Amino acid sequence: MSTPLEAGLAAIAAAEATVLADLGAVLRVDTSYPPGENYAEIVAWAEARLAPLGFRCRRVEVPEVLWKVHGAGASGARVNLVAEQPGASGEAVGIYAHMDVVPAAEGWSVPPFAATRQGEWVLGRGAADMKASIAALMLALEAAHAHAVPLRYAPRVLLCTDEEGGAYPGIRYLAEQGEVPDHLLCLDGGAAPRIWSGAFGSLELLLEVEGMAGHAGQRGSGDNALERAIPILSGLLALKPVVEARVSALRDRVGEALRPILAITVAQAGVKANSIPDRCRIAMNRRTMPEEDDAAVLAEIEAAIAAAAPPGTRWALHVTGHLAATAGADEGPHWPRWTAAMAASFGWDASEARAYGASSSSDMGWVQRARPPGAPREILLGGAIRPDSRVHGVDERVRITDIQALAAAILRYLSGDFA
Repeated sequence: MSTPLEAGLAAIAAAEATVLADLGAVLRVDTSYPPGENYAEIVAWAEARLAPLGFRCRRVEVPEVLWKVHGAGASGARVNLVAEQPGASGEAVGIYAHMDVVPAAEGWSVPPFAATRQGEWVLGRGAADMKASIAALMLALEAAHAHAVPLRYAPRVLLCTDEEGGAYPGIRYLAEQGEVPDHLLCLDGGAAPRIWSGAFGSLELLLEVEGMAGHAGQRGSGDNALERAIPILSGLLALKPVVEARVSALRDRVGEALRPILAITVAQAGVKANSIPDRCRIAMNRRTMPEEDDAAVLAEIEAAIAAAAPPGTRWALHVTGHLAATAGADEGPHWPRWTAAMAASFGWDASEARAYGASSSSDMGWVQRARPPGAPREILLGGAIRPDSRVHGVDERVRITDIQALAAAILRYLSGDFA
């Protein structure tokens, strides 16, 4: 006779139709950031899935004054979901997923905001990053409820806004409001044998250089904002190797030290060849090491701009997105159990797991910053992403079996019967 955990795992293995239905439901909702609209649609869907499982759901909205900043292009209510089971026993564990996705570029072979099955894969924007994890979480919680699996931990579901470079991510606001337990499982990772030691932060910046429109055929007409911006670009490019010569204690998968990055990514000016542009906009991204201070990083960039700008140039630098760096996420007691749950579910050996970080960014750094001094820094990480998932690219995809494996890992981790 099977145990409740075994019965739950068997149900997950047989639940392909449920996986496809749930993944399709969330992929069809366009939550591209920017602008980051339609969060409430996914929250309403999740509420309908969780209420029959005994969860009490609360909507927590980030105040507009925090997230609406100049140049970010954000719009729509920032609705986050917090769901828990009243009276549940055991230590609370937050289980986090973000609802936003990056915009879909041109070149998709299938509709990006749909679930298109191609063999073992499902294609759609956000399929791997990270709406597959939302589907896996629902499947795990449904199996636990249907088969009365005794739980060691009390799950608190956290579906959040604006991870993809937002000015004030939802998890930051929830953490600052005391909604996030110290014990936290982040499902924004991959299926690899990995222990997450941290990630770099990210500052998304918009530089605006002002001029005055005029006729390009009349000498002295107007004030060319683009020509004023070119020396500033040179100054930023001179800063780039200085920044990227620095070294972090954080290591990548092969043990190499990670380095910060300054990338100039967008330049926009003018409307026509014979018209002098009155404004030039330059976007840049600065990946910050855990060892760096965000205010000092910003001040260094501002100083480079001020030193390079031609006399009389009017300019302004805006922070349009901000993710804090994460460090020491592997420093805590829960990693062995989560690693064992992932290994048993994805079919690799727990001894294969290695601790490493990344120069990519996460909003988990805000959770660490919101905790009082001396509180745990540990944050567990897992997910359904594979190297060939085409994350953020054209025809992003996820394996159906990886969603089921992630659901099995979540159920094992929560279960009191899993050793």
